Amino acid sequence: MKKMRILSWNVNGLRAVFRKGFLDWFLAERPDILCLQETKAAEEQLPPELRNVPDYHAYFCSARRRGYSGVALYSRRRPKQVRLGFGVERFDVEGRTIVADYGSFILFNVYFPNGGASEERLTYKLDFYDDFLDHLVRLVRRRRKIVVCGDFNTAHTEIDLARPKQNVNNTGFLPEERAWVTKLIEHGFVDTFRMFNKEPGHYSWWDMKTKSRERDVGWRIDYFFVSRNLARNVKAAYILSEVMGSDHCPVGIDLAL
Repeated sequence: MKKMRILSWNVNGLRAVFRKGFLDWFLAERPDILCLQETKAAEEQLPPELRNVPDYHAYFCSARRRGYSGVALYSRRRPKQVRLGFGVERFDVEGRTIVADYGSFILFNVYFPNGGASEERLTYKLDFYDDFLDHLVRLVRRRRKIVVCGDFNTAHTEIDLARPKQNVNNTGFLPEERAWVTKLIEHGFVDTFRMFNKEPGHYSWWDMKTKSRERDVGWRIDYFFVSRNLARNVKAAYILSEVMGSDHCPVGIDLAL
């Protein structure tokens, strides 16, 4: 079996993190696959160094609205097929999903919506969740093996954020948002980090305005979920909390395939 390392990181602006040494980190880590969220740039807006990383195939999905949302995928191995979006126009115009079919598994790199701006955006987020899960369920019925990674914008349980009681009425920890993550698990998807670590105090996002990273008052909202038929292939899952440059840090898994 060959080990494959997949990393995921909400960079909060790919051009911004590039100026903070992103490429040095990337080329030192050399993952087999790197998934990025919130790139905030179309491919043509990126410097050549980011569009053409040696030994990697690069794919970019941007929002129709400039400087907003966006995801990117860097892969050492060329996928059999790459799709931008998951087939629902209302969501795909925001550039939130890259789907890469590697044959042995399908990888979804997703920047899920944030529901904080308004009631309308919360509804949009929950609708995105539901349509996306419907799409996954259809693939599971075909017995495909699936990896879903990215910024889910929801902490699932009380141990997934530092201050659950203070945030019970805030988006990102609302009952209906958390219920969807539970539904994802009920449909046969596994939270890979919790396969190896069931302790509190592990976070992937910290609020910059309140300097919460310095106090480690964070949220775990970046995940790798895999379909149950792939779970035994997951050999490690981790959070790279020491990596700076964004309000999020990278998360990752090691797969044996």
